[in-house]
Amino acid sequence: MTRKSLKTAIRIGASLIMLAGIGAPAPSYAESPNERSDERQDARDTKQTGRESAQDAKEACKEGDEKSRAECRQEKRDTKQDTREDAREKR
Repeated sequence: MTRKSLKTAIRIGASLIMLAGIGAPAPSYAESPNERSDERQDARDTKQTGRESAQDAKEACKEGDEKSRAECRQEKRDTKQDTREDAREKR
């Protein structure tokens, strides 16, 4: 290889590497730190809502006297799980 063709080969190789870097997909992060903090706050709010709903369901269950403690606990778990599923569907 001559000196001229070696320089040309290096230039072409460098150009290809640069184009590959530009064409590569960028990692998908939240657009801003505020977006991520908003998402975390929404998740906390969802959990808190689920807790409150589950506590209310358990209290109502205890007052009814028609269900056992185990059935009331299961109802509370189901309420919390429903809240989580609803939150996932919103995304």
